[in-house]
Amino acid sequence: MCGIIGYIGKKQALPVLIKGLRRLEYRGYDSAGVAILETDQNKTVIKRIRAVGRIDNLADKIKDEKFVGHVGIAHTRWATHGGVTEENAHPHFGCDDRLAIVHNGIIENYREIKEMLGNSHTYKTETDTEILAHLIESYYQGDLRLAIEKALSFVRGTYALVAIHSDHPDMVVAARLGSPLVVGVNSVDDNDEYFVASDASPILAYTKKVIFLDDNEVLEISNGKMNTFNLKDEIVQKNIEEIEWDESEAQKQGFPHFMLKEIFDQPRVFVDAIRGRYDLKNGISFLGGLNMTEEEMHSINKIILIACGTASYAGMVGKYAFERLAEISTTVEVSSEFRYSDPIVDNKTLVFVLSQSGETADTLAALREAKRKGAFVRGIVNVIGSSIARETDGGTYIHAGPELAVASTKAYTNTVAVLLLYALQFGRLKRTSLVTGERMLKAMLEIPEKMSKILAQSDKIKAIALKYKDCKNMMFIGRGINYPVALEGALKLKEISYIHADAFPGGELKHGHIALLSEDFPIFAIMTKDQLYDKMRSNVEEIKARKAPIILIATEGDESAKNLSEDIIFVPETLELLEPLLNSVALQLFAYHTAVLLGRDVDRPRNLAKSVTVE
Repeated sequence: MCGIIGYIGKKQALPVLIKGLRRLEYRGYDSAGVAILETDQNKTVIKRIRAVGRIDNLADKIKDEKFVGHVGIAHTRWATHGGVTEENAHPHFGCDDRLAIVHNGIIENYREIKEMLGNSHTYKTETDTEILAHLIESYYQGDLRLAIEKALSFVRGTYALVAIHSDHPDMVVAARLGSPLVVGVNSVDDNDEYFVASDASPILAYTKKVIFLDDNEVLEISNGKMNTFNLKDEIVQKNIEEIEWDESEAQKQGFPHFMLKEIFDQPRVFVDAIRGRYDLKNGISFLGGLNMTEEEMHSINKIILIACGTASYAGMVGKYAFERLAEISTTVEVSSEFRYSDPIVDNKTLVFVLSQSGETADTLAALREAKRKGAFVRGIVNVIGSSIARETDGGTYIHAGPELAVASTKAYTNTVAVLLLYALQFGRLKRTSLVTGERMLKAMLEIPEKMSKILAQSDKIKAIALKYKDCKNMMFIGRGINYPVALEGALKLKEISYIHADAFPGGELKHGHIALLSEDFPIFAIMTKDQLYDKMRSNVEEIKARKAPIILIATEGDESAKNLSEDIIFVPETLELLEPLLNSVALQLFAYHTAVLLGRDVDRPRNLAKSVTVE
């Protein structure tokens, strides 16, 4: 949610900020703005422009303005406190327009702060962020960083904050608690320039060298030098790291949408997810980031997978794998409920927290609760240097590359891949034979080619989407390991096409849901050749008898499926535990084509954000 980009260097700031905002559009937003320090005749002022809607609206407002300045901040807002208006858009000023700030997160005690400030301040917005600007202003006595440190000592909530002040024409100050901030460092002609952003995507065009701010840290960039402090005003030593992603990975590369590009990325990035993490000869997988001894692994008698949304459905696939391969009792918990449910964990419990961004607020809170209760806590994330990656005691990057469409695709399949490898790693220690391990790894190595065979059916899937795009409701059903695949398929359709869709286990049809069946209520059924094939086929027969339209995912060569429906997506045969890696690709394409045919904003669906950094 929301996006921040700040710049200080020798370049004109405005083009950098606008380009950065466009790189951050995928995060979800409803308004945007920029503020730039400009010096004219030895007087420095902050020039600000904001607009409701897309970045294009802001760019249109700016094109007739003259912005000259080398220091600035910009923001895309996703409304929390206050409606979607230009006045509520960031950056926000204090009373005298000398201080400007952008902020991600929520100031929970903003009402108390406003009351504490009294009647000496005049407010122009409905936002908690403006209250924060006035609090900083109240402490300002010439030292911007010190004023921010004092102000933040009163704040309850979360923040990623970047500030500029007209008294300091060559300074940017940033701070973080619970909401990510990345600082890019680039040397140009013996001069350093700096970029401060919510994530690395707007920085990659200029540099791969970054530092990640940690909670309760304040960064000051002044006169070409960068220092980091804690809230006690003590200097903190930070290491510069190098981002692995290339800027080209964050571009559409000829595809009409990021989502379609990311769907087609899956055969390639799947290879990245498993590369170097298995030994085919011995039928084993090994993910070194687990940071556990064999004795500790043997002691584990319970696994909990914690995630939100799509990541939780990947976790449900992982549950089947852990229980089947390793015989370890496994549960999947929704992050937002975990810490309120009195979870039973101890030092024999292994908790995996799953998140594409590594910044999901609910998942971070659940992570901290699990650590407090003494569990082994490990992260499975995509973004290097993210909060989850730093706060867990180990884990694994899924190596999906930048995922810029709001609806997750390749991060889902790569998360499933990593969970399967972990399940095999534990399984080989406990009960899985060498032959079974070898068979599973060989089947995983065939997945990219089989994914490509499904992607080659994109036009056929589009034709099916055209047939059903005007339906108002749809039901997805699956059984066993394909039940979470059905849940993920329904979520994808809801997210980007806005068609109401639900998902149920096929065996639950008779327990109420069958009442919905009619000739204008399509059912999407996953009926691949696995151990529950006959059961699932019986469920599909029940649907056919009630004349509801049926779309099938079936295994190649299953000619009998044609007796049940004329709308079939055939997928290659694979091991049952690996079926979600293929079946989900077909469902992604169906959701994508449906949304495009309906004219939806596929990459940035309404009301959604890529990185949910507030509870």
